[in-house]
Amino acid sequence: MSDGFERLFMAEYPRVVSIANRILRDRAEAEDVAQEVFLAFHRKHSPMADYAPAWLHRAATHAALNQIRSRKRRERRESESGPSAEGAQPGVEELVQRSEERRMVREALARLPKRSAAVLALRSSGLTYAETAAALGVGIGQIGTMLRRAEARLLKEVQE
Repeated sequence: MSDGFERLFMAEYPRVVSIANRILRDRAEAEDVAQEVFLAFHRKHSPMADYAPAWLHRAATHAALNQIRSRKRRERRESESGPSAEGAQPGVEELVQRSEERRMVREALARLPKRSAAVLALRSSGLTYAETAAALGVGIGQIGTMLRRAEARLLKEVQE
């Protein structure tokens, strides 16, 4: 591994994992996504490229969203072939409800256009407007509008 790639990895790995984890809500899965993203970057790009952080952030977002989509397909296949899980134990109802709400939001996020899902994921991962704009390849002035539209789309998807 080159020194340049190692520096890039050390500088951006925590942020890439954070972005993926914000979407997936599973640290181990987020770390797997981050490794895939860095490997893909290393194969095709120079670690000294000025677009490296933005590329990594965008790739982490897309890879995590793809992971949700494939998880959803897998869960659907499993639920169609397996027994249903009914009868939550008393005291666990609130946890089950929260889990269901999170699942609904993740599924709604997966149904959004990629750019809308990406702007929501990047911004909620703690990126600034400038970092989000760089990751998406748009002007910083567009981020506020993109966020409002994406939030409205997400709300509509969740309510449906």
